[in-house]
Amino acid sequence: MSTSKKIWLFCIISAVLVGADRLTKIWAKEYLQYTQPKSYLGDTFRFGYAENTGAFLSFGSDWSPTVSFWVFGVVPLLLLVGFFIYCVKNASRLPFGRLMPFALIFAGGTGNIIDRLLYDRHVTDFMNVGIGESFRSGIFNVADMCVTAAVIILVFQSFKKDKETVATT
Repeated sequence: MSTSKKIWLFCIISAVLVGADRLTKIWAKEYLQYTQPKSYLGDTFRFGYAENTGAFLSFGSDWSPTVSFWVFGVVPLLLLVGFFIYCVKNASRLPFGRLMPFALIFAGGTGNIIDRLLYDRHVTDFMNVGIGESFRSGIFNVADMCVTAAVIILVFQSFKKDKETVATT
């Protein structure tokens, strides 16, 4: 696959995923914000509105607005810009299978940064999965799903690479 095609696919995939994240967050604000959580498939899936000013599982949500803005807004934005530049500059030597999870990470990070910058550090979360009350995920959004999927893909890719290395030695 040509370098320009890989870059275009990276950008298109990222844009589509950021768009999906934005649309689902708008939906959550409109239909879930002032209602009780909705439960589906025997309470396996819950949809309920939440805003998070922290990171994973509300880490840092009690920080001052200034610290939170810099740590969760500006620094990640700069890192995302650097990550985008890295992906574009290295697209020629990266196989698309490696570039794809990078697009997921970029899209997920961008989706949540947009929320932080537009809504005074608040990220909209609205999904929760699990079994009963004791075995449940934290509340999350499409951007979080993108990053999680990317990490899973990268872990599987690293196991595959490790097996290939062992097989050739």
